Order: sequence, then structure tokens, then C-alpha cells
Amino acid sequence: MPPSPESSGLRRAVGLVAALNLGYFGIEAAVALAIGSVALIADSVDFLEDAALNLLILAGLGWSLAARAKLGTVMAGILLVPGLATLWTAYQKIADFAPPAPVPLTLAGLGALAVNVTCALILARHRGGSGSLTKAAFLSARNDAYANLAIIAAGLVTAATLSPWPDLVVGLGIAALNADAAREVWEAARAEGRAARGEAPSA
Repeated sequence: MPPSPESSGLRRAVGLVAALNLGYFGIEAAVALAIGSVALIADSVDFLEDAALNLLILAGLGWSLAARAKLGTVMAGILLVPGLATLWTAYQKIADFAPPAPVPLTLAGLGALAVNVTCALILARHRGGSGSLTKAAFLSARNDAYANLAIIAAGLVTAATLSPWPDLVVGLGIAALNADAAREVWEAARAEGRAARGEAPSA
């Protein structure tokens, strides 16, 4: 049976989003390492996570409700990875405690915002189509756009104060955003699992 136009459109959208995320991961990681930014390191790991997330979604399209629920649970765990990487980077950064270069920090944040807004717009029309799978991708792109605004603000504040704190605070905030997204995807996956088993939703 040939895939429906809706399914084909979702596959194209998810594939494009995966490619965009993978491409900007390389750019942002290079800038992050060059200037020593906790926020950009966290965000670059997040781009890599988003690419993997969307590739997993491509693999999961067409699966049964029960299989999608299991994959959604795995994705909830994947969403926590950037947060853990951020905490480790922040721990290492405290020992050095030097501010990153503000201009590259701000420009990298602007580029990341453009990529994530594009991805969120691509995925917005499909976010309810496959339960926890597309919900995971849309939430990740949306949260990343919020994080990018904070990175831009951190760059501007760093330029004015030459303090390392804005970069550290934003990096930890990115970790918190991903933890919240993981919780939402976990709950969506649990709901799909209950539906697959024919259970009533819990109160």
C-alpha cells in the first residue's frame, strides 16, 4: 500500500529538519570550542540530538501504536542528553571562569535561531500527526528557538559586562528546557502505550 500524501509530507519534513540540525551542529560546535561558551556547547549538542531524534522519527513512521510508544519513551531519554552534557561543561567552565567572546556568541545564537524557527515552522503542521514522535520533534525545535533568544541576550550582556555568568546561566537554562521537553514526551508516550493496551487514561 503506497504511503498517504500526509505520511509522505511528514517524511520529507522530518528529513529536512534532520539535515538542517546536523549541518548547524558542526557550525555551532566549532564556534563553541573556539570561544569557550557553555551555552553554545549545550546548544550544539542539542542540534546533534535533534538530528538523531528526527532520524529516529523517520525510522518509526508507519509503526504500530505500541511500537511508537516505546520509541517515544526512548526519545524522552534522548532529550535529557544535552542537559547532562551542559552540566558537565558548566562544571568544567567554573574552574576557568572566563567570559566567551560576545560577538561570535551572539552571531552563533542568531544563526541557531534562524535554523530552529525554520524547523519549528516545518514541523508545526505535523505535530499532531504521529503522537509522541512528532510531538518530540516539534517541542525540541520550539524549545531550541527559546534557548537561542536567551543565547543572543547572553551575548549582548556579556559584551556589556564581560562576565561569564550570562553564558553559564543560559547553558543551565537550556538543560532545564530539555528536561521539561523530556517529561512531556514521556507523558505522551505513556498515553500511547495505554491506548495500545486499551487501558483508560489515569487520573
